[in-house]
Amino acid sequence: MGKPTVAIIGASADRQKYGNKSVRAHLKQGYDVYPVHPTESSIEGLTAYPSLEQVPSKQLDRISVYVPPEVGIQLLEQIRNRGANEVWFNPGSESPDLLARAKELGLNVIQACSIIAIGESPSDHPE
Repeated sequence: MGKPTVAIIGASADRQKYGNKSVRAHLKQGYDVYPVHPTESSIEGLTAYPSLEQVPSKQLDRISVYVPPEVGIQLLEQIRNRGANEVWFNPGSESPDLLARAKELGLNVIQACSIIAIGESPSDHPE
């Protein structure tokens, strides 16, 4: 079996941001990481993709979301279409409307910090 895969929506080139810490934490834990950012071309040495639809991996085990809920709610259809096993809404990325819509779409929603869930701590990844 290959490495687990994760797309990180809201990945950031700014090493202080959780969207960057998540890229580094998932890499450290052996994931194939696909950063998604509308304008960055590279994050932590990885190719960044302008949208989830452009991520080349056939199967995503996990999608981790680090964008505000008003942005995330617009991406839910794309997220559903990718058919990931788990969709993580990290603290600050969720809202009642977004969560209700995600459940309507049948997404396997996990509301938690995906960095902590893989045995890392955001503080393990300073600047």
